[in-house]
Amino acid sequence: MTIFKTHELLDHPHFLHGFFTRKGGASSGAYESLNTGAGSDDDLACIAENRSRVAAALGTAPECLLSLSQIHSIDVMIIDAPFSGENPKADGLVTRTPGLAISALAADCGPILFCDPQAKIIGACHAGWRGALSGITDQTINAMESIGAQRRNIHAVLGPCISQPSYEVGPEFRDTFVAEDEVYDRFFKLGPAKEDGMRRPHFDLKRFILMRLRRAGLTRIDALPDCTYLQPDDYFSYRYNTHNNISDYGRNISAIMLTG
Repeated sequence: MTIFKTHELLDHPHFLHGFFTRKGGASSGAYESLNTGAGSDDDLACIAENRSRVAAALGTAPECLLSLSQIHSIDVMIIDAPFSGENPKADGLVTRTPGLAISALAADCGPILFCDPQAKIIGACHAGWRGALSGITDQTINAMESIGAQRRNIHAVLGPCISQPSYEVGPEFRDTFVAEDEVYDRFFKLGPAKEDGMRRPHFDLKRFILMRLRRAGLTRIDALPDCTYLQPDDYFSYRYNTHNNISDYGRNISAIMLTG
């Protein structure tokens, strides 16, 4: 059985949603067990079965569980039907069509689910550091507004992603953010000293994404406390696998659907 978490900000009679863990799937090895990412080297039949299980948990058909070929962009698609052919390259999805479960895949990056309960419009986006800095959350909100959502009514929840203690970066990474806005320096803090005596910055992706949502004018926002890196039994983590010499990694899925 798939295991997923929900959040009260997305609980509504017209929506179903889930931030799915890695448990309850058909994959094995490094992909054990609910790997939903076709970009991995997992067996495609296992990925298809896993996605079928996620779709069933949300009460829709497998072909209506939609995921993008994510490219760390700020591109958002407004859709009203399942994809035909290969998954489009983009990082955000928006719809007002019942029965379409739109999703974000992640393995340390931030998956964000959105809804406007009044307009019955939903959104999902994938925000790694590049997308978060460039404005993928802003573009998702703009796309929702373009089909009738009201910014003041939009709810947003950030799902499981890497936490600051586990997100060590280089000084050039921090410089990229500070060059954009000096206030962004507050999302970095120095970690413990290494063997060479150096202390390297750690980035707070969670808090940065929440700030971007707040700056965009949303007032109903929250984040799950889960850390993908520190909970490897519960979630896939690119960085955890890299640090443990595991060559590939699975993808966690977060999805939301309008029921009617």
